[in-house]
Amino acid sequence: MSKIIDAVSVVLTCGDQIFAIQRQNFLTAFPGYWAFPGGKVEKDDSDYFLQFPQTDGLDEKLFGAVLREMKEELGIDLNQEIQRGTINSCHYLGLAVTPDFNPFRFATHFFKIDLNKKIPFTVDTNEARVFDWMSAEALLYKYELGDLLAVPPVIKVIEILGKNPQITHIGDLNISYDSADFVPYIESLKGIRQIMPLSHTLPPATRTNAFLIGDDDAKKIIIDPSPKDDEEFRKFKKTLNLFGVDEILLTHHHPDHIERANELAREFHLTILLSEYTKNKILSRDPQYFNGVKTKVIKDGDVVTKWLHKDVLVMEVPGHDEGQVALYSQDLSWFIAGDLFQGVGTVVIGGDEGDMRKYFDTLAKIINLSPKVVFPSHGIGLGGTSILEKTLNHRREREAQVYSLYSEGLSPEEMLPRLYGEVDKALWPYALKNIYKHLEKLTLEKRIKST
Repeated sequence: MSKIIDAVSVVLTCGDQIFAIQRQNFLTAFPGYWAFPGGKVEKDDSDYFLQFPQTDGLDEKLFGAVLREMKEELGIDLNQEIQRGTINSCHYLGLAVTPDFNPFRFATHFFKIDLNKKIPFTVDTNEARVFDWMSAEALLYKYELGDLLAVPPVIKVIEILGKNPQITHIGDLNISYDSADFVPYIESLKGIRQIMPLSHTLPPATRTNAFLIGDDDAKKIIIDPSPKDDEEFRKFKKTLNLFGVDEILLTHHHPDHIERANELAREFHLTILLSEYTKNKILSRDPQYFNGVKTKVIKDGDVVTKWLHKDVLVMEVPGHDEGQVALYSQDLSWFIAGDLFQGVGTVVIGGDEGDMRKYFDTLAKIINLSPKVVFPSHGIGLGGTSILEKTLNHRREREAQVYSLYSEGLSPEEMLPRLYGEVDKALWPYALKNIYKHLEKLTLEKRIKST
């Protein structure tokens, strides 16, 4: 279970305007997300608190964090602004706790501070790439256009303020679903529903994203449905029934992406879309897998549905798996990358289907395309391609380490503790596969002799 860290989020309002920021794409937590100023609560934050009528009844440490963050991020002293009469009121809006499917978990305390005039801010551009005063209506319009990535509590705050700008308390801002009968799902980007059943995937991940895409007048496609057991499958089907579905798409053949997809296809009478390679790999493992199921082979450039009236296309993305396909919107608003990178854990390049050279090339290709948001199979969507750049750079650094250790005369097995000493030993067999694939790449490039 991830540690839950206290944080504050400050909703600054002036009339019907809200001060919103878009976080930098290179940040570790929630890169590219639209949010409100704020950050983690520090142990000495109560030292910043001063008592005023506007702050009566507020938690001293939490609001102290608000005061500190406003100074650091926006260059303003709220205590002075209160004394100057710029601040009408300060209210505790509510609490949102990050669900357990995210590796970074926060108990975020939302505060609303209402100003009677706009204050000049000096915004920390190490945190914010875009910032402006906007109406709730304008922010929601950006969301409806698929141009705003945000966590559900932020979207909820904007929606509620749009209906009632004077509201001073919302209360529970958590994702609400009945865990006894449904699996969690979010829609951080309009039209990309991320349904998250528990799956038989590699730790530290515990879930495989099953994305549901498709306009109301187009085919609704569920991607990689793979609930881990009968109970999770039951809840997954109930969740899917909330939206409807027309087809299944499998990105590749690995078990944590296809488990029970055939059962779902038979029960819901759905066609399965997949690459020829993926189909053959599944049949080689289970010749009966597709019994009673209609399949359709897809390839690079195929259009499979519509997203906000734009084509959704297939791209072949070998490397992690020879037959893996990705999906992306025609305008590159988003890219569903499958297992090319991980929001949780590390990608394994191994087996006869893994190819480190193709993996490098595929990552470079997507980075060059520069989609606005990238979605992994495990973890949340991320703004920009910084995560792909970090992944590629990490692989290059690992390759240099492998080359150096090979030059010292070490075998792959001897390299393992040197390269992955900090990794759980239960995962070492997968790490060893990565080492062999790096050596294979170096051999093909004639940088080392055949191993």
